[in-house]
Amino acid sequence: MNRIPPAIVILGQNSLPIAKKISAHFPGSQIYGLIDRTSNTDINFSNFGETLRELFATETPIIAICAAGIIIRTLAPLLSDKRAEPPVLAVAEDGSAVVPLLGGLHGVNDLAREIAAALGVQPAITTTGDIRFRTALLSPPQGYYLANPEDAKTFISNLLAGAKVRLEGAASWLSESNLPIAPDAKLTIRVTEKAVLPAPDCLVYHPQIAAVALANLSNIQPEIAVSCVRELVAKTNLAATAIAGFFALKDEMGNPALQAVAEEFQVPVRFFNQSELVELNSIEFIENQAAQIALTAAGAHSQVVGYDRPNAFNCAIALATQPLDARAIGVSRGKLAIVGTGPGGAPWMSPEVKEILREATDWVGYKFYLDLAGTLREGQKRHDSDNREEIDRARFALDLAASGKSVAVVSSGDPGIFAMAAAVFEAIDFDAKPEWQGIDIRVAPGISAMQAAAAAIGAPLGHDFCVISLSDILKPWEVIEQRIAAAAAADLVMAFYNPISKQRIWQLARAIEILLQTRDPKTPVILGRNLGRPGQSVRVCTLGEFQPEDADMRTLVIVGSSQTRIIPRKYGDVWVYTPRRYEK
Repeated sequence: MNRIPPAIVILGQNSLPIAKKISAHFPGSQIYGLIDRTSNTDINFSNFGETLRELFATETPIIAICAAGIIIRTLAPLLSDKRAEPPVLAVAEDGSAVVPLLGGLHGVNDLAREIAAALGVQPAITTTGDIRFRTALLSPPQGYYLANPEDAKTFISNLLAGAKVRLEGAASWLSESNLPIAPDAKLTIRVTEKAVLPAPDCLVYHPQIAAVALANLSNIQPEIAVSCVRELVAKTNLAATAIAGFFALKDEMGNPALQAVAEEFQVPVRFFNQSELVELNSIEFIENQAAQIALTAAGAHSQVVGYDRPNAFNCAIALATQPLDARAIGVSRGKLAIVGTGPGGAPWMSPEVKEILREATDWVGYKFYLDLAGTLREGQKRHDSDNREEIDRARFALDLAASGKSVAVVSSGDPGIFAMAAAVFEAIDFDAKPEWQGIDIRVAPGISAMQAAAAAIGAPLGHDFCVISLSDILKPWEVIEQRIAAAAAADLVMAFYNPISKQRIWQLARAIEILLQTRDPKTPVILGRNLGRPGQSVRVCTLGEFQPEDADMRTLVIVGSSQTRIIPRKYGDVWVYTPRRYEK
């Protein structure tokens, strides 16, 4: 089971250094900061109680850097079923104390130990069983699953009262603990990959030692694949929770059937190259490629315990000698996210974009935009490139994702507006590399420069508008002139991107000429420069006053329609808006 990244909640700026230290230890975690009292956090909130209760209700682990009493009073009304409680911990502002409060069934003590180790302190664990037996029966270590947690409380109480326990099966975390082990004990702890019925006097732990491999999936419907895996698991009497992961060849990446079985059994899917597979010595499996994949995943001394070949589809199960960490085997399905950071820094980024940037293994982009995206966490790599190399950058990012990486291609503004999203799909369309077909691709929108400029001055985009790039690098200038004239005739508000550069010094002047042929010289023009960055400026002039030298490559130009209005403000500034009602 994949662990949900925790939410780290702070109430003051002094807590941010400790929060960042904890966050660096948990990829995908988010720092929540109280608005007006914190800055440079991932998510801002205004109501501590509502935020904490919402996180708790969605079973998100909570690490709150504040007094334990505040957390207890806040969450007390929600406490009814300890089996549904996520881990909740209190951490001192200076990092001197780590106190697990809730979530004993979901590994809160282990989480406390991890945080304490990262901070160099001892966790304040008070659970009697953990202290006396030097192990947590309620929350076994990674790679083991407790089948009957509802019986654990009485079971542990009996142990604390002096009862002995018998071990069946092998698990070093149990045999090396301080459990009162005796061969003739009435209580039993059974470690088995088999689907057995638990009992109140027998705790059952399933080690995740099963590697399930699938091959020749191309024409298999997802529901058929799920059904076949279920049948093979039942035939081998395997506990579903003993499955560590599903495995396949790289050319199956992106197959919906694999996604379906992974979601059904809640374990990851990993991939191999054909050249990485172990050689089979058994004639029995020579025509079952899935068996070869399963043995490769399960490692040395593993054995196939079940296989099937309905039609051309292959499915096989191999058992390892120790629990498997599927994330360390083969490669994952490559991910490519094209993200928009907004026109400026962190305050302009959406929570979705921040999460993608935190979870990505690699950032790819123009150096200036990568600088705006923030700092890398440990283990991430950054790949800078020139701003004029969009297609080469897209190809590089796609190749990186095809190798199993999780890649974030970083654009400023919105990546789908004159930016990297189109470049990525253009590369896919024209290069058509087969290995790119299996990549999980998504586009995460950002605040565009035109939205930022409009918001800074009022609502000039309040009615119909269009967006035109004045760059003629990728399209003929004749086409741009036609579009400007058509938009002017249609009386649309226009947002101009790329208005001028060192190489393109006459195009903006020509655009102004075209506009003045049909548009009143008193038409409002908004010039937004360095939006969201140091040196931001937004000023208003009229179309008749507007000169090309008023803009540069970092300027977003909005030209109003016949309906766009200027509202003078008390101390000399103005608002600009375009009414929602159109009157001609």
